[in-house]
Amino acid sequence: MEANTQCVVVGGGPAGIVLGLLLARAGVKVTVLEKHADFLRDFRGDTVHASTIRLLDELGLGEGFRALPQSKLGNFRLPTGPGDSVVLADFARLKAPYNYVAMVPQWDLLNLLVEAARQEPTFTLLMNTEATDLLRDDSGAVVGVRYQTRDPLAGAVVGSGELWASLTVACDGRGSVLRSQAGLVPHEFPVPFDTWWFRLPRTAGEDEPIASISPRFGASDVLLSLTRKDYHQIAYLAAKGSDPQLRAEGVEAFRDKVASLRPDLADRVDTIESLDDLHLLDVKLNRLSRWHQPGLLLIGDAAHAMSPAGGVGINLAVQDAVAAARVLASPLLSETLDDGHLAAVQKRRWLPTVIVQTFQRVLHRVVFAQAMAGRQPKPPKPLVFVVRNFPSFGKLPARMIAFGPRPEHAPEFARRKP
Repeated sequence: MEANTQCVVVGGGPAGIVLGLLLARAGVKVTVLEKHADFLRDFRGDTVHASTIRLLDELGLGEGFRALPQSKLGNFRLPTGPGDSVVLADFARLKAPYNYVAMVPQWDLLNLLVEAARQEPTFTLLMNTEATDLLRDDSGAVVGVRYQTRDPLAGAVVGSGELWASLTVACDGRGSVLRSQAGLVPHEFPVPFDTWWFRLPRTAGEDEPIASISPRFGASDVLLSLTRKDYHQIAYLAAKGSDPQLRAEGVEAFRDKVASLRPDLADRVDTIESLDDLHLLDVKLNRLSRWHQPGLLLIGDAAHAMSPAGGVGINLAVQDAVAAARVLASPLLSETLDDGHLAAVQKRRWLPTVIVQTFQRVLHRVVFAQAMAGRQPKPPKPLVFVVRNFPSFGKLPARMIAFGPRPEHAPEFARRKP
């Protein structure tokens, strides 16, 4: 099969769906390809920061978003010693209604965005459809993608085709197929840990209207707990590459690790039935030096994979999508798109990416690398003094986490009233 569109977006994650929605609201004919049959994948970018919540309000989707099941993170605590911590980032000091970080299942957020996008006549979403290669013209410019479709139940390939487009946008994540097909290789930064995600149940007496993040440090591992509506979402951090050893030790040894780091949760570690309940994230931190080729743009994790530190990945990817829509909508409609427009998107989003990744690299080095080496990380004494004695300081790191550098606003053509 062959088809034509103005823009093909590969990957139906937050960046791809937001870009598709915004371009469609501008009147651009856009087709989004998503290789899965649905969005039901756990532990995928559930932290929705204030920058994204504000964007949803500008798009007229704020009320629908707030109606989704969610919990709120009110602060981030920094351990200063055994059993002691200080509030480093206090989101409550930010101006309402953007004074928290929302924990929302990503499939609920994506379904909300897709429902809005499908109201636009120029938006098409193809599920069970995977891009496999790039189409190029005689000059080497990208002019679309080859794709294959799968049966949602059997998983077998049931069709294939070519989708021609003025612009192809790769939003297909850290393992981007299109990035590989384009011959682009990101620069990798060292990462000292991997993350294993899992759940533990909550009891009725644990209800907290506003939750906080406070890491617990062990001999050479770390535990982070995020309070969700019906459960604790747990991240266990250990040295990179240690997954085979962890699984060889067995589930009982892992339960003991969790219980020693969080004695208050020791009464429910038996709910970890096997190590199959753990979802490994091979943590990466990288970025491309060039995010585009003629006819091709990469954004989100395809252009710059983020560490889970700070939970910024989904929000930075969404900001990329907003900037891309603002820059590209007009030249797509007027058929004047050229490589300069694609370069303008990278130029707009390059500095925020570098700033966030630099912060994550520092955090890796001074906190997580120390913990993986068996040394108890300690925050700088001047920082602890300022945080303890000047509580208003908590607003600065809170704003950096909640909004990030250079947060994007919805372009006028995409704004709607609730």
